[in-house]
This record gives sequence, C-alpha cells and structure tokens, in this order.
Amino acid sequence: MASVKPLVAIALLLLVALLMVADAQPAPKIDCPSACKARCAKNDRKNEMCNKDCNICCGKCNCVPSGTGQDTRYECPCYANLVNSKNGKPKCP
Repeated sequence: MASVKPLVAIALLLLVALLMVADAQPAPKIDCPSACKARCAKNDRKNEMCNKDCNICCGKCNCVPSGTGQDTRYECPCYANLVNSKNGKPKCP
C-alpha cells in the first residue's frame, strides 16, 4: 500500500497552486495614450499615424514597449507580433 505522506504532500501542493490561481488579479489597464505618446515621440513616421497605430495595438495587447526604438519590442510580444492584414508588415510602431 502506498504511503499516505506523499499523497498528502501532493494534495497540499495542488491546494496552494489552486489558491494562487484563484487569487490572481488581471493586469491593470495601462494608460495607452500616455504610453503611445512617449513611444511615438521620436518616431520617423508622422506622429499622428504612429499614435493611432500604437493606441490600437495597446488596446489589444494592454502593453507598449518602453523607449522609442525597435530594440525594445521584445518587452511586449503581443505588440511586436501584430501585423498589418493588408501587407503583412508589423502593425505596431
């Protein structure tokens, strides 16, 4: 017959994991207009177009990479992976 101690330990671990998941809160919505204004501040594209696209992406992903360059896109994979359906190029500035 199997020992009871391992079963109790597994049950306790599962209970703790369940409590952690149940207690998890969704990420708070970020301030997309402010984040996009900062992101588009030094963008080569027209600032209005950059802000429009950035806000669309932020609304879908709830994140905007820091800084103004392409080297920070990894910070927000959702933002980095959205593509323009017409030409297949990255949608988010």
